[in-house]
Amino acid sequence: MTHAIHRTARPGRILVGTASWTDRSLLESGWYPEEASTPAARLAWYASRFPIVEVDSTYYHPPSLRTVQAWRDRTPAGFVFNVKAFSLLTGHPTRPEALYKDLRDTLGEVPERLYLDGVGPRIAEEVWRRFLGALTPLHEAGKLGALLFQFPPWLPAGEHGRRRVLECARRCAPMRICVEFRNRTWMEGAGRAATLGFLAEHDIPYVCVDMPQGHPSSIPPVTAVTSDLAVVRLHGHSSRWVGGNVEERFSYRYTEAELRRWASRILALSRSAETTHVLTNVCCGDTSQRTAARLAALIEESRQAGDAAPSFRAGVLTHPAARRPR
Repeated sequence: MTHAIHRTARPGRILVGTASWTDRSLLESGWYPEEASTPAARLAWYASRFPIVEVDSTYYHPPSLRTVQAWRDRTPAGFVFNVKAFSLLTGHPTRPEALYKDLRDTLGEVPERLYLDGVGPRIAEEVWRRFLGALTPLHEAGKLGALLFQFPPWLPAGEHGRRRVLECARRCAPMRICVEFRNRTWMEGAGRAATLGFLAEHDIPYVCVDMPQGHPSSIPPVTAVTSDLAVVRLHGHSSRWVGGNVEERFSYRYTEAELRRWASRILALSRSAETTHVLTNVCCGDTSQRTAARLAALIEESRQAGDAAPSFRAGVLTHPAARRPR
């Protein structure tokens, strides 16, 4: 089902890419040519084939300013980076060694896992400042799409959860965020309309997900537009979603039929958004890259055929999203 805040006569821009360009198995897959043997050459090669990428590594370790400047300088004008927020800032457990060393040293003896509420307000503020400050080169260059806040399964829908989302949006402004939930209460029953209405009211893009179902962390594959930016992340349907390692959880090959259905849904989604970001997050070798390339081709085929995917265009949100000046 597609929920929308407005309709446009023509589809908006659709940018299709992958989550990461540096995954170890991708480097070993042969997707990159032999001459793309350095980090700079690999990013340039990737950017010559896709208009957008999601930076996944920033969830595990905040980037340095020099690294972000390199991302900016190694990509063409108009290329877009979506950046995954550091785990400490999303409420996930964080390895102490991922924290900035000088801040870690001030903690003294540290537990095996850190949480934002446990590091104290001074360190928490400094982590926010440094993480966002490092992303300034991308933001100023117009290459920062959105900061992806993927909230943990233990953050349910409710007043506390809504305050947490708004706090993240406030801290990141004028950089924008998009949100992905991993607790089903946000999108089940009456909570679905409440969640989408809340996000639309505050002009925060909802991240549409395709993921394994039947788990407490499962979010249904609802395509919804709550701002001028729509975001879709395709995680696949691995049978090892619970209990597997990272590669097992995201190991999946979409069939041609599945990709055709998603191409149709994405095109329909784009008629209600100015820009739509689509990221494939199915690892193992070059699966994500091949999936993204095929999906982009199918979207273009659907666009050329004038496919409006009417069967997926059902509900309309009555809460208009606030429009920020661009």
